[in-house]
Amino acid sequence: MHNSEFVNIAAHLPDMARRQPDAAAIIFPKQNRRMSFLELDRLSDRIARGLIEAGICRGVRSVLMVTPSPEFFALTFALFKVGAVPVLIDPGLGIKNLKKCFAEAQPHAFIGIPKAHLARLLFGWGKESIRTWLTVGRRLFWEGSTLAELLDRHPEETPFTPAPTQQDDVAAILFTSGSTGAPKGAVYSHGNFAAQVEALRSVYGIEPGEIDLPTFPLFALFAPALGMTAVIPEMDFTRPGSVNAARIVNAIQRYGVTTMFGSPALINRVGRYGAKHQVKLPTLRRAISAGAPVPAAVLERFVGLLNPGVQVFTPYGATEALPVCSIGSSEILGSTRQITDAGGGVCVGRPVEGIRLEVIEITDDPIWQWDESLRVPTGKIGEIVVQGEQVTRGYYNRPDADHLSKIADPETGSFFHRMGDLGGRDEQGRVWFCGRKSHRVETSAGLLFTIPCEAVFNTHPLVYRTALVGVGTPGELTPVLCVELEKGVKADRKTLREELLTIARDHIHTHAIETILFHPAFPVDIRHNAKIFREKLAVWAERKLR
Repeated sequence: MHNSEFVNIAAHLPDMARRQPDAAAIIFPKQNRRMSFLELDRLSDRIARGLIEAGICRGVRSVLMVTPSPEFFALTFALFKVGAVPVLIDPGLGIKNLKKCFAEAQPHAFIGIPKAHLARLLFGWGKESIRTWLTVGRRLFWEGSTLAELLDRHPEETPFTPAPTQQDDVAAILFTSGSTGAPKGAVYSHGNFAAQVEALRSVYGIEPGEIDLPTFPLFALFAPALGMTAVIPEMDFTRPGSVNAARIVNAIQRYGVTTMFGSPALINRVGRYGAKHQVKLPTLRRAISAGAPVPAAVLERFVGLLNPGVQVFTPYGATEALPVCSIGSSEILGSTRQITDAGGGVCVGRPVEGIRLEVIEITDDPIWQWDESLRVPTGKIGEIVVQGEQVTRGYYNRPDADHLSKIADPETGSFFHRMGDLGGRDEQGRVWFCGRKSHRVETSAGLLFTIPCEAVFNTHPLVYRTALVGVGTPGELTPVLCVELEKGVKADRKTLREELLTIARDHIHTHAIETILFHPAFPVDIRHNAKIFREKLAVWAERKLR
């Protein structure tokens, strides 16, 4: 793809409106609302005209804080059409982090529901930079217009010509979940988004006309681009682990959903509900789960609800690069699970087409330029780095983070992104994930990696999950295993501790673990309810051991 070519992620919508105008683009069971591709395209065209009139045009960074709704979809596509830059910040990141994200992104415009505007005023978000305000709903005492007013002024439905954006033009700023440190704004180009859409289409064989159930709002935006109908479930998107499983099952059965995305916490909840109530989901052709490793037992339970041969796929990636690798449940349950349970890491499959993945020596220092000597041999654990069209070029206003996460590759004129993850490659070219680089535990006896160590303890029937943390002096840390039990388990802690210590002694890589602490409920990320905040657990463990 040449840089002079027109590339705009919103171009998929008018294309689908031409190809399947009357097909449903989005369905909202809660409000009993349905919008066709043609209606969504026309509404976003009208909003695009209104945005330009309001001063939200090409290059204008615009925070979007609108709940999943027809307006959310139409606004997002309208922002892309005018060439503005949506800034997507998860409201669940917490007040302190949100304020930092606003200060970093320096947005010019704020588009939000009344509650979001109240929070903006109350906490002073973006007060130095925001000059344009748009309210989706009723505007109270703050400045700006409402979306309804913009639409009243633009009733015409003639097609809007999208801004002539190109592959390298900034399309959006997406903030990471902040599961390891402060959230950072990954800068997406239109080319990044286009590559993501193509990768998802080819890796999973998604076809126009399919029905999608996206339980993560950002993934819902891919559905119209792929020609799928998006059924927006009735749920609190900030708490996927507490979802009402019956509603999810009902939506899949009622609308004949063919593909769904769910975090491991949501897949776990729906799988348990399905197994208990002998549910079958025959319309699903695939399920996709990401955000953290999915335990084999969770996959097995969910696969039990599906037709024979239908798989749960677990892509590997990050906000900065997605998808990187992919693997299906049949390979996990058939062969890799045993290796994972024995402490070999979690197999995340092979790199998807167009991704170059390398494993390099572990270091916390910047690496300025790619060199073949950085590579580690097959089978050795190192740091995972990736290169490809769907890999973002940098963070917004964070040169320090860019220095630490990017490696220039003069030979290709491109760069590698350092995933911040540790892992290795096997003889078959499969990638095995061994945990976050910042979570490795450096003891006086050597390095311990979180995922391989935790996996052997997670096989205990009373254990829901474990987290390995280090306490003490860097380089001479004491490894501590934090344990969260299955819900409702009443176990004798002393006996259970002895059983877990026996497991530690039975595996060569866990010999050094002699301290076990029981935790009522691990702190996890708001986005997927699955990434464990090991930094917080380390502080808790240190306090407990004093």
